[in-house]
Amino acid sequence: MKIKTAVCMGVIFYSLSIFIQFLIISKNIPYTWVNGGRSESFAEQLSISVISTVISIIGVVFTLIVGSRIKLYKYKRGITVICWFFVVLWSFGFIQQLFGTPFEKMVCSFVLLIGVISNLRMAIEK
Repeated sequence: MKIKTAVCMGVIFYSLSIFIQFLIISKNIPYTWVNGGRSESFAEQLSISVISTVISIIGVVFTLIVGSRIKLYKYKRGITVICWFFVVLWSFGFIQQLFGTPFEKMVCSFVLLIGVISNLRMAIEK
């Protein structure tokens, strides 16, 4: 798998994440279906969804920078560290989704698995 494939998977992952958060914010997905059903109100879930959207936007920008044709050799170590951070973050999220609501188990866990794989590939790519 080349870096372009990993970047493409990353863009798909972050796009799906943003889309899901948009559906939650627009109330097309009930807030009780996410966050393990622990959010007691839409307002509580709204702040979580906004933060998740911001993290996803940062992630997609980072992924696009990694996949750009710009030579970033002097930043390789920093890029690798950030990729590993995202691998750990999304792996932890994946495990949490497996203990969540049926929506999280069926949809969100699959989306997060794409994120784990794409960031892992970017982290180990030479």
